Amino acid sequence: MTAMFVSADWLNEHYTEETLQVLDARMLPPGQEAVRDIQAEYLAGHLPDAPFFNIEALSDHTSPYPHMMPRAETFAVAMRELGISQDKHLIVYDEGNLFSAPRAWWMLRAFGCEQVSILAGGLQGWKAAGFPLASGPVSLPEGEFEAHYDSSQVKRLTDVLLISHEGGAQIVDARAANRFNAEVDEPRPGLLRGHIPHSLNMPWSNLVVNGELKPAAELRELFEKAGIKLDQPIVASCGSGVTAVVVILALTALGVRDVTLYDGSWGEWGSRDDLPIEK
Repeated sequence: MTAMFVSADWLNEHYTEETLQVLDARMLPPGQEAVRDIQAEYLAGHLPDAPFFNIEALSDHTSPYPHMMPRAETFAVAMRELGISQDKHLIVYDEGNLFSAPRAWWMLRAFGCEQVSILAGGLQGWKAAGFPLASGPVSLPEGEFEAHYDSSQVKRLTDVLLISHEGGAQIVDARAANRFNAEVDEPRPGLLRGHIPHSLNMPWSNLVVNGELKPAAELRELFEKAGIKLDQPIVASCGSGVTAVVVILALTALGVRDVTLYDGSWGEWGSRDDLPIEK
């Protein structure tokens, strides 16, 4: 099985291999769009020959909810245009906070890529190790990519409503505790406060240290303390389907198999006034 994480040293050593390809998957947390330009930051400095895997741009623009999964054909065309080839070992990275690289890792795998790893420590770790960056746009020859979407990885609103009501799986919300507990407003305007009834809270940032996952024993303990049972099905949710994947990543690292994503997450649930909400 492909390693979930590779180190900066390993990547630097293997960088020029034909079978390997690096993708920049950094993304702004909600509310930062007004003060930062992620495209400009990417152009100012990225890993050499790493195209910008822009999660925002690679989403379904017909959906009213933030960064929902695109259609397979749309995704495949975008990947080919970026010069990404499906059969390569794809290494994704973000700023170094493990905020968005897991979503890129998950998307690529859901569309049929078998070898995807995350650069531990991300851009920050790469820079700290003294390895080179490039600037400006990256233009690669067209990639070879045929997307086959595995829809069993995703739960829809009706699925989650049923689970919330009748059980059968655990809903795990990756948002910060103060958002889960309705103590603060959501960073996206217009959303209600609270959480999906009967869901459990596991703030994604608790699972992360220095741009990688905490050791397995610590992860197990965190899930146990939150009342999450690893031998029962889990549906991960968050604000918009991005940080929920950090929870999926941690569970996958622990060998948990029955884990799916509620892609709409609170961006969908919290925008509706006809759904039950717990505070």
